[in-house]
Amino acid sequence: MARDFRALAALVRHYRSRHPHPVSELISPPHPYGRAAGLVAVVLFGAWLGLLIVGSVHAPVGPMDTRMALRPSLTGGTKIDVSPLGALELRSHVAPIRLDVDVDRLDPVRSQALVDHPERLSGLQDEVARDVGHGTLDLAVRSCAAVVAGATALGLAVYRRPRRALAAGGLALALLAASGAAAYATWNPKSVLEPKFSGLLSSAPSVVGNARSIVSEFDVYQQELARLVTNVTKLYDATSTLPAYQPDPSTIRVLHVSDIHLNPASWKIIASLVEQYDINVIVDSGDTMDHGSAAENAFLDPIEDLGAPYVWVRGNHDSRTTQRYLQRMKNVHVLDDGAAVSVAGLRFAGTGDPQYTPDRSEAQAEAEGNLFEETAGIRLASSLRDQRAAGIPVDIAVAHNPSAARKTDGEVPLVLAGHVHHQEMEVMDGGTRLRIEGSTGGSGLRAVEGKYPDPVETSVLYLDRDTRRLQAWDEIRLGGLGLTKAEVSRHLPKENQPGATPSPPPPSRSPESGSPAPR
Repeated sequence: MARDFRALAALVRHYRSRHPHPVSELISPPHPYGRAAGLVAVVLFGAWLGLLIVGSVHAPVGPMDTRMALRPSLTGGTKIDVSPLGALELRSHVAPIRLDVDVDRLDPVRSQALVDHPERLSGLQDEVARDVGHGTLDLAVRSCAAVVAGATALGLAVYRRPRRALAAGGLALALLAASGAAAYATWNPKSVLEPKFSGLLSSAPSVVGNARSIVSEFDVYQQELARLVTNVTKLYDATSTLPAYQPDPSTIRVLHVSDIHLNPASWKIIASLVEQYDINVIVDSGDTMDHGSAAENAFLDPIEDLGAPYVWVRGNHDSRTTQRYLQRMKNVHVLDDGAAVSVAGLRFAGTGDPQYTPDRSEAQAEAEGNLFEETAGIRLASSLRDQRAAGIPVDIAVAHNPSAARKTDGEVPLVLAGHVHHQEMEVMDGGTRLRIEGSTGGSGLRAVEGKYPDPVETSVLYLDRDTRRLQAWDEIRLGGLGLTKAEVSRHLPKENQPGATPSPPPPSRSPESGSPAPR
């Protein structure tokens, strides 16, 4: 620490040698508000400089050697860098400071001890908690010293008055204390259950547990943190081989894709996700094509080799010709006019988009669109009611346009849509959850029209095999054309949060038919 502060003092001496006169003498005396603004600017810059130069600590966390630091931030949170595998971000607090944790290296002696003696993992959570606590305390003390030293040193260099310099240091300490209080007041230990992954870590969602465990273990933050450390240890031990995702047998995994728009790269991405997540069924909410012409049909051929059943509804860029071509494929289930099908333990119903816009003007499509979409949604809702009355309720409804999907509110637990090329999740007034998927094709050829290419977006939905209700979902976002950035963020429905009233179970299914038994 002493060496770091000597470096900061040397920087101030260098500044003073280059600027023998105080800055305040080089300008006319400012307005009182200007002086206050100038002091705040000196404090903020000096505090940032102090944190940057000396405001970090090296701390062991389990088998890893880490460097912890506080950095200014508009959103707060925690960022954990696991070089070279990537990073994960946690929405741990809301304050103008962010906690950065860099994993410098894995200690070979400590990590080998864990590999050779797996029984030691049982006590790892306590060790990790102690290590994090000690590191955080050391970081708090060092950060206080860093911001005071940085602001005071810069204040002395700018004003050349010890009293003003000390005032700058005191103000910096007060700001840090206020930021720390805000972070403490908004601290959310359960943020570790909903991380955002980037880099190679986005290929390893099991780092913080599977969907079933994150629903049932809300009160074990220390255990989850220990699990994170343990799995990072395994990642390093495996070197170039990332761990495969281990699916929970009690969940059904649905890959939701939409708006592929004739992008051939989408099939490779989908096939990779099917294998990595052990997907049970793929749901495509439409606009697979761009013009729906017969000449485009060969683009659909890879669907037969994706390794999972494919549930599809027609979008406004898909024609009846497209639909007939897909109906001939053995693994494809086309939904239209409220028709229902049971696939992978779930019952789906859906309707194709009533519009086919490639052969119409944009003005005509917009003028007639809402009426057509709402009518299609009303027909789908009526079909859902009829099936529920018959004792065969639908688990998931599918429509291309959200306007049609919204008409199913109250008739089905979950409805999937696309069309708008961005991701949304909403619980509607009647209790139905609406999931809108982004463009899994990165908007197709439209991706090259703007300054920045659109991202490729898709989601993995985890549903309980018994209740067939949504337990969690992973939003997957890949960089657009020519980009390599990848992010995976885990999300939980509110009804799975601690203290929430669980959703009522659906009607039981008869073992003979696989369909819900009438009540």
